[in-house]
Amino acid sequence: MADLSVDTLRARVAAALPGVRRDLEDLVRIESVSADPERAGEVRRSAEAVAALLEAEGLETRIVSADGGAPAVIARREAPEGAPTVLLYAHHDVQPEGDHGDWDSAPFEPTERGERLYGRGAADDKAGVVAHLGALRALGADLAVGVTVFVEGEEEVGSETLPALLAAHREELRADVIVIADSANWDVGVPALTTSLRGLVRVDVEVRTLTHAVHSGMWGGLVPDSLIALSRLIASLHDDVGDVAVAGLHAGPAADVDYPEERLRAESGVAPGVGFIGTGSAVERLWTKPSLSITGLDAPKVDGASNTLVPAARAKISMRIAPGDTAESALAALRAHLEEHAPWGAQVTVTLVDTGEATQIDATGPAYDVARDAFADAWDGVRPVDMGVGGSIPFIAEFLEAYPQASVLVTGVEDPDTRAHGANEGLHLAEFERVLLAETLLLTRLAESRA
Repeated sequence: MADLSVDTLRARVAAALPGVRRDLEDLVRIESVSADPERAGEVRRSAEAVAALLEAEGLETRIVSADGGAPAVIARREAPEGAPTVLLYAHHDVQPEGDHGDWDSAPFEPTERGERLYGRGAADDKAGVVAHLGALRALGADLAVGVTVFVEGEEEVGSETLPALLAAHREELRADVIVIADSANWDVGVPALTTSLRGLVRVDVEVRTLTHAVHSGMWGGLVPDSLIALSRLIASLHDDVGDVAVAGLHAGPAADVDYPEERLRAESGVAPGVGFIGTGSAVERLWTKPSLSITGLDAPKVDGASNTLVPAARAKISMRIAPGDTAESALAALRAHLEEHAPWGAQVTVTLVDTGEATQIDATGPAYDVARDAFADAWDGVRPVDMGVGGSIPFIAEFLEAYPQASVLVTGVEDPDTRAHGANEGLHLAEFERVLLAETLLLTRLAESRA
């Protein structure tokens, strides 16, 4: 029987790492931006590259799609008799790179600086793809569980066709344990399992006070200004200390985790002298209480603006909802608030953009025990934190609904300074090696435990 001790697997991971990194860099060079229709060919090329990598490891591999969605990859190796099957999820599409001038190096040319590898998708989530690949490569013929690798191609645009994919391939994707490599660790040197995520409700709200624009001097002081009306409506969404003032939203307690203010300020990028908003612990405000942000405004630009009362103004509202709430209930509460707080009889139109359900995972049971021990060994004795995430990964709820008997482990390659979705996204290379080792240990021990 092969020696699969921690030291042996650590050495195997170290030996596989240079090739895995080359594979990651090749994937980063593919501009698989799912939000850009002009780069649909690049998304297809990315799927083909992922499929080729998994097929080279001996997995039965194919590219699939549903309802006209982006290409996904399913790669399988059947379980030995009596062994569990593990589904390994990641996504190969990436966010738009934004202004190239905001990057310190070309966004699609992987570049090492200091302890990190920079590039769009270097962490989110092509590193998740190759983390699965690297664990399989390190184990080779000693892999003793069934494995299905599922690499989605439209996570960054909301996984719209994921329910159809799960329905079409339900038995093919069925597993005892599901590992979703699309989250983060608590800190560099401190691993984590994500056990809660906030949901999402996004709406566009239009405030109209006029049928057409009029001169501000002739009508100002009598006719309500749509921009001021919108501003007053937006201001009604929070109380004086910054808590969300929308009635009917759920909030709950969070894990007892210390998040020092110095670290919060460094990681959030809050400007000097600016205070934090809301009440409760920092992690409650980030993980288990609702939040509400304005992420876009339609209004005339300051430069060149005329002395005119504009007839209507719009804002995009992004509301994160706490675990325990539902998107339907939260949307109804937000809509009611906006309609009830319209100033001066202004006409308010609320248009739903999208929603995503919040997630709460009961992270107890044999698979979670195995995972925690594997993480602790990979991080040299540091036990993983059970953490929440303020952002939303709505597709996790889809997996929980489709496979209620499976143990769902939400892991990831990111850390607080990864800057996913922003300029200078970067993967911490030492942490990535620990992620590879942790997953290799996890697959080995799930076989031994028959979890």
